[in-house]
Amino acid sequence: MHGRLEWAELDSQALTGNPLGDPSRRPLLLYLPPGHDGGRERFPAVYFLHGFTSSARAWVKPTPFQPSVPERLDRLIASGALPPVVGVFVDGWTAIGGSQWLNSEAIGRYRDYLARDVVAFVDARCRTVPAAGARAVAGKSSGGYGALVMGAHHPDVFGHVASHAGDSAFEYCYLPDFPRAAAALEDSDPAVWFEGFLRRARETRPRSDDHPVLNILAMSAAYSPRAGAPLGLELPFEPRSARLREEIWARWLAHDPARFVPRALESFRKLRSVYLDCGTRDEFNLRWGARMVVEALRAGGVEVLHEEFEDGHGGIDYRYVRSLSYLVPRMDR
Repeated sequence: MHGRLEWAELDSQALTGNPLGDPSRRPLLLYLPPGHDGGRERFPAVYFLHGFTSSARAWVKPTPFQPSVPERLDRLIASGALPPVVGVFVDGWTAIGGSQWLNSEAIGRYRDYLARDVVAFVDARCRTVPAAGARAVAGKSSGGYGALVMGAHHPDVFGHVASHAGDSAFEYCYLPDFPRAAAALEDSDPAVWFEGFLRRARETRPRSDDHPVLNILAMSAAYSPRAGAPLGLELPFEPRSARLREEIWARWLAHDPARFVPRALESFRKLRSVYLDCGTRDEFNLRWGARMVVEALRAGGVEVLHEEFEDGHGGIDYRYVRSLSYLVPRMDR
């Protein structure tokens, strides 16, 4: 590697006392490009957001025959294809598997954690350019969703956004899992099911049909939290019939990028770069949501680069090469 990787830890004020009891002291993986150490030059920074059930440490987990995202970033810079940038690989792991990078009464204040605590820590520790035009946020799946959240709420912090297969068009990406989750939850509340899931995971391994249930519980905690309820969340359907609870489902839809992006066009117009892509064979039907978001952005006068490619949802880290090649040259230095 031509640059170097460095692990750091930060204490997050936003995550202190979070409802799940997750640590407020978090690991942070930093990629420091050649020239960072010992020089005076300042660099733009790209913040990478992982997906559901992942963590910062997964960015360097070996994958046979394939480079990691930090390695891909290093190769792009070493080859001259990209100017040097700092890479910031943020940890958003939670006890329920993820946060959607939102502020939630059931999970914690992960939007504030990223936009305030992590950014302030990086600007104090690294030789970064402390301006929105020199910061990008990029992610895939739930991380891609989080990038759109940052674009909507924090254009004053991040001036560039890239979303790879980000959760959107909730009718298509989540509704298919509702009957599966209802079948698992009809005879037990979410907290009881979750305790059983954790026990199976520790003693043997999760079952193949656990993921849809875990996903719906985590999304409920993010989109429809309710204090005092089991796991602090409200389900968007009746467990006995799988009938939609329209009022709760409406709370979910308020968090759908296909809905919130059109309401946040003023924020997106402030961004320097917006990039979205999705595979044409995405198993969660996310290309349709990406198209809806892109249509809303373009109708609102926002320049956006949108691409589709022949692949599914998993194993698409190679797409960061494309988004970085678009974003990084447009960043302030």
